Amino acid sequence: MPIHEYRCRDCGHEFEALIRASLQPKCPTCHSTGLDKLLSMFATQNNTTAERQVPAMAGPCGTCGHPDGPGACAIDR
Repeated sequence: MPIHEYRCRDCGHEFEALIRASLQPKCPTCHSTGLDKLLSMFATQNNTTAERQVPAMAGPCGTCGHPDGPGACAIDR
């Protein structure tokens, strides 16, 4: 089931809901079905230089997933 974001037209409450395509979502505050589906935003990361690229979970040399392979880690030692 996908998660969607909604805004209630009656009370203005914004919320997220897991909704099957066959079901009509309702506002958890006023129980209205007059909802607007909102555009969901998601986070991205853009690194432009090798100096700024730091693995999310650094480990011993060769396990950080650096594209140049083991020993090419960008973490300062």
